[in-house]
Amino acid sequence: MISVATWNINSVRLRMGLVERFLAEQAPDVLCLQEIKCQEQQFPAKALADLGYVHQAIHGQKGYHGVATVSRVPFREISRYDWQDNGEARHVGVELLGPQAGALAGTIIENVYIPAGGDEPDREVNFKFGQKLDFLERMTHWADKLDRPTLIVGDFNIAPLPEDVYDHKALLKVVSHTPIEVETLGKFADAHGWVDLGRKHIPAPERNWTWWSYRTYWQEKDRGRRLDHMWASPDLAKETLSHRFVEETRRWEQPSDHVPLITEFAS
Repeated sequence: MISVATWNINSVRLRMGLVERFLAEQAPDVLCLQEIKCQEQQFPAKALADLGYVHQAIHGQKGYHGVATVSRVPFREISRYDWQDNGEARHVGVELLGPQAGALAGTIIENVYIPAGGDEPDREVNFKFGQKLDFLERMTHWADKLDRPTLIVGDFNIAPLPEDVYDHKALLKVVSHTPIEVETLGKFADAHGWVDLGRKHIPAPERNWTWWSYRTYWQEKDRGRRLDHMWASPDLAKETLSHRFVEETRRWEQPSDHVPLITEFAS
């Protein structure tokens, strides 16, 4: 069995202690982080290597965004796509290698941080919203050409299903759940026939949220959204054994506003 985790950590240097605790308790073979918020030379590479995650692909920038994939299973970095088309560090892709990867040898893991899109769901008055839709369109053109078993994970910043938010009607005009975002993400899903592992293993309407606002979580208002995802090529999805979200991390001291997801694969 091989397990892959994804987590928007919201500053890896600030929350390295939480990463260490998560790895000690859950021990995924591969961890994909988003919003590392540091340059590559600032990434806690040695600390993670000391924990056994010696294989690392880090795509960072100063203060914002950034993604990193670390692993106990050998891999090689294969891509850094600029779907934002402005040089921001929002993607890194790796290929699992060798006998440690078992049946997953040759599998591609794409780690992505899709833009949040600002506050106003109108590209005419909010260029960030337009950037988000264009990002997804570029991803869709890329996915249409895929011919290898691929797992794409990360913070998609979209909750696609009515059951993926605490109040569907109230959030229809709120960025992350608007019809145009859901439609655009749906085109991306169709381009490769992606299987949404979160809903394969935890079917709607079962609660499966991954993000809670800092403003409301500690008021014990369960106003969550499912913004983080793990999607697999159809044949790869058949090899999944389980999928879960680790909500207790949201209650740790100085937590990220996102929680990790973990999928286990037969190998």
